[in-house]
Amino acid sequence: MSFVITPPATVSVPVVGSKERFPVHRIYCVGRNYEEHAKEMGFTGREPPFFFLKPADAIVAVDGGSTGTIPYPSLTKNLHHEIELVVAIGTGGKNIKAADAHKHIYGYAVGLDMTRRDLQGEMKKQGRPWCIGKAYDHSAPIGPITPAAQAGDVNHAELYIQVNGTDRQRSNVSKLIWNIAETIEHLSTAWELQPGDLIYTGTPEGVGAVVSGDTMVGSVAGLGTLTIKVA
Repeated sequence: MSFVITPPATVSVPVVGSKERFPVHRIYCVGRNYEEHAKEMGFTGREPPFFFLKPADAIVAVDGGSTGTIPYPSLTKNLHHEIELVVAIGTGGKNIKAADAHKHIYGYAVGLDMTRRDLQGEMKKQGRPWCIGKAYDHSAPIGPITPAAQAGDVNHAELYIQVNGTDRQRSNVSKLIWNIAETIEHLSTAWELQPGDLIYTGTPEGVGAVVSGDTMVGSVAGLGTLTIKVA
């Protein structure tokens, strides 16, 4: 098969304990999935889950023990960090029941949903899609994927992010409004999940701005750390 232009390289993420890599199909993100974060964004309660997407090439994959770099993005003056547990789908499916969700999970990783908050907020005010705030280049840093059998109890794992050594976000995955299995159930009713899909499961309270020169260190217990410097 020939193409009129050179096809882009496959986006992939390193896998703990393997020379093979995880190819990325789609990136799904869950909005306002921790109650305290929902409150700090002006909302309350257990609302039905909602989702947005990032392009696969928004990924910034960082090897374990390494420091990744992202540029400070254009158009914004308010770049926010959002630390998240990421679920990697190994077996696809549609209308997956929560009780069966674990059968579809390949592994887990630490991720950052970087957000141009001022642009997102302006689009919200205008009732327009806010892809420009969420789905821009380099907006999805991620560390190596740990296979599920090696990840421990991720449903009760502590997660945190520090900026220049100071705590910004610290919580526990158990505080998700919609847990991992419920999220997969809801998500798979709207899209047929595919091997290679990543699910950014939501961020806890404490989101805040970073500037050029800042270093972010995020972690989910059992999954190592993700270190990102803002250029």
